[in-house]
Amino acid sequence: MSVVIDRMSPVTDIDPQATMWAHQVEEYVVSYLNQRQLPANLVNAVQYSFLAPGKRLRPILVLQACHAVGGQFESGMVSAAAIEMVHCFSMIHDDLPAMDDDDLRRGRPTLHRHTNEAMAILAGDVLMGMAFEMVSKRVKPLALAARIIRELSTATNDMIAGQVYDTLPDFASDLDGLTKLKTIHVNKTAALLRASVRMGGLCGEASEDELKCLTGYGEAIGLMYQVVDDLLDVTASEKQMGKATHKDAGQGKLTYPGLMGIDSSRQQVITLQTMAHRALADLGKPAQRLKNLCDYMAVRTQ
Repeated sequence: MSVVIDRMSPVTDIDPQATMWAHQVEEYVVSYLNQRQLPANLVNAVQYSFLAPGKRLRPILVLQACHAVGGQFESGMVSAAAIEMVHCFSMIHDDLPAMDDDDLRRGRPTLHRHTNEAMAILAGDVLMGMAFEMVSKRVKPLALAARIIRELSTATNDMIAGQVYDTLPDFASDLDGLTKLKTIHVNKTAALLRASVRMGGLCGEASEDELKCLTGYGEAIGLMYQVVDDLLDVTASEKQMGKATHKDAGQGKLTYPGLMGIDSSRQQVITLQTMAHRALADLGKPAQRLKNLCDYMAVRTQ
């Protein structure tokens, strides 16, 4: 069965180059999906979730990081596609009744509402599996493929650990709230964002010093993204976000506004934004797009 892309809205309003890259990542994944012999209903489910409107921040980060260290766009495409497949898997599973129990994602019914729980679980499974399959088959040389797989698998498992900390917490009794919150999101949210820039750096043959710069940037934007997300949950509307809002407090979850207040959380965004910029200082002008993307994430409204 062949998948045809039917875009319902622009992928992102970050910049025209990023939008073009994001569309190319979509097309790459669709092309890969089309050459696999999979059940039609499974392909439809993957298509429904993967091609939903989205910002595609993680694959854009891969490609921009690759560019920032002198790599070619084509060198990062497989890794960019793979990390977006893992991200999509995580959203499908996070939405399930046993997890966050959400009915909306990006303004549409979540996959388990559109199909059923069994298909949502299996569609998430195949997206994760195909991400690693694709890297192992298409990233050359094999030594680079192994490094990319290590980065992506570690980040995926850290993300899962973060989800456990968030939904089935098992913390030491002497940890304070902010330490618990940071532990959750260094894993749940920041792991894939950090891996995105590191994978891009590896694809661009970054030096160890360049990779260190990218890692610092990824760690800062990873936490910043979550602080903004927590703020939007209490300040934005469901229509604006395309999903239910004001859920975290009702579920008793730890959040930055809940622990620090809205004003202090906004100041934390500025602090992390500054840290991200400083981390890129030694990369010079080629890292400007990464700085612009950081600034976009700091003020995003959805």
